[in-house]
Amino acid sequence: MGKGYRLTAATGIHKGDREYQQDQVALIAHPRVSGCVLAVVADGMGGRSGGRKASDQVMMTAKQLFERYSPDHDDAGVLLKQIAQEAHLVIKLTAIAAEQEPHSTIAAYLINPAGDCHWVHAGDSRIYQFHGNKLVKRTLDHSYVQTLVDAGQLTEEEANVHPQSNILMGCLGAEEDPPATLHYVPQLRPGDVLMACSDGVWHYFSHHELGSVLSSLSPREASEFLIEKARSRGRGGGDNLSLVIVKLEPLEG
Repeated sequence: MGKGYRLTAATGIHKGDREYQQDQVALIAHPRVSGCVLAVVADGMGGRSGGRKASDQVMMTAKQLFERYSPDHDDAGVLLKQIAQEAHLVIKLTAIAAEQEPHSTIAAYLINPAGDCHWVHAGDSRIYQFHGNKLVKRTLDHSYVQTLVDAGQLTEEEANVHPQSNILMGCLGAEEDPPATLHYVPQLRPGDVLMACSDGVWHYFSHHELGSVLSSLSPREASEFLIEKARSRGRGGGDNLSLVIVKLEPLEG
């Protein structure tokens, strides 16, 4: 039985209005298994080199562990949790050596050849799943304002413009173990779109806007459009931006 879809994908990254790039993004095709991909976004924090070191560590850890992953024998959720945990420890060790305080978010999703999909995130980099232009699910940030939203003290809209919206309650490289939250999609379908992105991107869009952009444009066009639009909405004060989009296009015929 065929899967009924093909994957199209793109990554986008821009330093925005910052002097240096601390975000990192990767879309990794499995070295041995076709139809198996891992998408990763990491938003590094902690001084010029500290943040970049931290997001680099996330990428290196993800690549190394994914190369050893076997879709037939291994549990993708366990792998993603392991990536978050190992990257966290490596970042903490870097901090001791460098006397900086590097931290990083992670937002990663893995698509298996059978069409099941697994997510992990820590911090305020997000993963969105749309079907057509409708939001199916998104991650909830490990942030101070999200705890206020959960408690009913702020709306989503208010949280976005709250002065403390950048305060994280958990990430990789901090003292405490990271809150690595997992999510599982049993079966992706043609018409589904997945996007992982840093807060430099999602901060500037409602999910209605994201849905219409992702459903109507190719991943490459959508990533260029979202970066350009976020930059103009940031009016010179925007953060680094990174995103990775995977679209499940229906097969013709």
